Amino acid sequence: MKIASFNINGIKARLPALMDWLDEAQPDVAILQEIKSIDENFPREAFEDKGYNVETHGQKSFNGVALLSKLPLEDVTRGLPGDDADEQARYIEATVVGDQAVRICGLYLPNGNPVPGPKYDYKLAWMERLRARAEELLVEEIPFLMAGDYNIIPQAEDAARPQDWVEDALYRPESREAWRKILNLGLTEAFRARNQAPEQYSFWDFQRGSWQRNDGIRIDHFLLSPECADMLEDCQIDKEVRGREKPSDHVPIWVKLAA
Repeated sequence: MKIASFNINGIKARLPALMDWLDEAQPDVAILQEIKSIDENFPREAFEDKGYNVETHGQKSFNGVALLSKLPLEDVTRGLPGDDADEQARYIEATVVGDQAVRICGLYLPNGNPVPGPKYDYKLAWMERLRARAEELLVEEIPFLMAGDYNIIPQAEDAARPQDWVEDALYRPESREAWRKILNLGLTEAFRARNQAPEQYSFWDFQRGSWQRNDGIRIDHFLLSPECADMLEDCQIDKEVRGREKPSDHVPIWVKLAA
């Protein structure tokens, strides 16, 4: 089973590029972030015509997440538990039913800038809610993964110029500590489990020639439960997608599971 995550930075602007990538990469499941569309306006027919089941959790002009799956999706839930007042569309869960059922948690974690301030407080609180949700799923002892745009630079080697990010919400010590609390529950960071090479990034700013200079950061991640990690065969970043027409500022990352 091939499961991909892709922050597309607007479904309307990136639809042709997204469709081309789906044709080429052929993921069984695609987890999308920043669709920037309400559910009613999401172009679901385009994906259904390619054999995908579609579930969305959208929001006008901002945020928004979606699941595309060639396999059945069951028990779909929207919104990260822990704060009934949170109206931002950043989280969706569903069980993908294949030879082995896998619980998919698609997320778009808050950026958190500027620091300090309410946006950073929200980011850290959101991460604590995510940790609590992972803890709940671990108790159930089912294969699950949490994937998407985490807006977290885990380590210095995950940035071309880590010194430029020291005071940024993506790299501040509090952010990375919150990341480690989730990871230390017993989850596996799929990419680093399969690839220790430097200069592996998933995001390049549109400004300052970042792509041309490979001045990137790695902020899109897959975290796997122990049961899911046992099925891990590969994890790669589709870097070449950034060089195409009308790209997102992110590129897809995917895992291959023996399921």
